[in-house]
Amino acid sequence: MKLASFDDGTTDGRLLVVSRDLRHAVDAGDIAPTMQLAVEKWPQVEALLQERYESLNLRNVPGIIDFDAGKVLAPLPRAWQWLDGSCFLSHGELMQRAFNLEAIEGVEHTPLMYQGSGDDFLGPSHPIALPSEAHGIDFEGEFAVLVDEVPMGCSAEEALNHIRLILQLNDVSLRALAPREMRTGFGFVQAKSSSSFAPVAVTPDELGEDWRDGRVHLPLNVTWNGKWFGHPHGGAMHFGFHQLISHAALTRRLSAGTVIGSGTVSNADSKVGSACIAERRAIETIAHGAPQTNFMRFGDRVRMEAVCRDGTPLFGAIDQQVVQAGATCE
Repeated sequence: MKLASFDDGTTDGRLLVVSRDLRHAVDAGDIAPTMQLAVEKWPQVEALLQERYESLNLRNVPGIIDFDAGKVLAPLPRAWQWLDGSCFLSHGELMQRAFNLEAIEGVEHTPLMYQGSGDDFLGPSHPIALPSEAHGIDFEGEFAVLVDEVPMGCSAEEALNHIRLILQLNDVSLRALAPREMRTGFGFVQAKSSSSFAPVAVTPDELGEDWRDGRVHLPLNVTWNGKWFGHPHGGAMHFGFHQLISHAALTRRLSAGTVIGSGTVSNADSKVGSACIAERRAIETIAHGAPQTNFMRFGDRVRMEAVCRDGTPLFGAIDQQVVQAGATCE
């Protein structure tokens, strides 16, 4: 099934069931008022939501409306916990090679992960409002999962059963601020702006055979100011989401509504392009001795979308403009 959060003026929005083709939707607030409550009560509400989803696809339910991605929040507008990995090893290898960084010991065996800020997720068309272009504004195309409550010590095999929904996101990064924060060893604060999410969260079965081994086996199509930037494939993830969940839960319980990201989708084959500017700059540095692509400017627009193999929309598209804080989106 496919779910979204209608922007009804409240912080958490109101739960919608969205049709498979993303053309229509119907209110689901009588089943679970918000996405967070749906995930918390998943065993009680899953069958009811699925029934409404099937009826919606048959156009056999009252209250059907046209689905407008411009009128939704992030599927989960705020999360108890937002954890982001770095699971595409080609990305880290490129950075190390281009900028003479020391290799991180054990990355092939232990996932890299940081805890970010989940209190202010942006919707798919919300402007990315930031204070300065000098901060090195970058986008990062990723996939993520939304889990129910995960017990401490959960195995990777068991973790697959805790994945309720899959999401697509833009993890906005400020590259000029990141190096100092990484050197401190305390992780990101200023270098990570609010992340943005595609309009719809989907249950794993919506991906069919393209959801396996805890990975999204689809390309993520990225354009910048209307020009192709890349279509790296999610199947290249070194660690699957089930392994990320198990890693995060080693010493603590994960609350229902925890969101876990894959890190920038990246492939070893540079012909498929990239899902972030920093990676393109690394490729240029290796080839030419210096980066040739600048980071984003105010007024720039980024679009990201993963679709099914037959072209059917899946999560919908992230389509956002970068603006100076205090300005409005054109």
